[in-house]
Amino acid sequence: MRVLIALCIAAIALACDDTRVYEQITDLEKRQWVVTDKPHFEFQIDDINQQYNLYGNIRNAVSYPYARFFFTYYLQDSSGVEIQKKLMTEFLFDQKTGKPLGKGGIGDLYDHRFLLLGDYQFKSKGKYRVEFEQFMRLDTLPGIFAVGLRVEKAHK
Repeated sequence: MRVLIALCIAAIALACDDTRVYEQITDLEKRQWVVTDKPHFEFQIDDINQQYNLYGNIRNAVSYPYARFFFTYYLQDSSGVEIQKKLMTEFLFDQKTGKPLGKGGIGDLYDHRFLLLGDYQFKSKGKYRVEFEQFMRLDTLPGIFAVGLRVEKAHK
């Protein structure tokens, strides 16, 4: 019964999020990120007078073997033209203590939200695509369970 109540409260809280334009998370196969896997997300922009924040979402387990995580994101317009590309370096664990950062979830999983672009204004209406690529030294990166994208209206 408590779980049902918690789910209802979470659903109501998410429904009240009027800044969210798009949010999606993709679970990675076998709970690891293979270097050839490049999760991508497509979203629609209708208001070019609005500024937006774009966030990358990462879900990892405490078994992830490093403190830092390197990934690149690519932002493309509807014709496939690359608008933005950036290598990101983010900490999933505290460097000194090893304590997991991010929001604790179920069991040993942690969710992180990293700002990719802040107060960004799109030049034209249409569909856009963000693709993520892991840039670690391993071809198969254990402990990364999911990758996602959130696009929200920035507060003016």
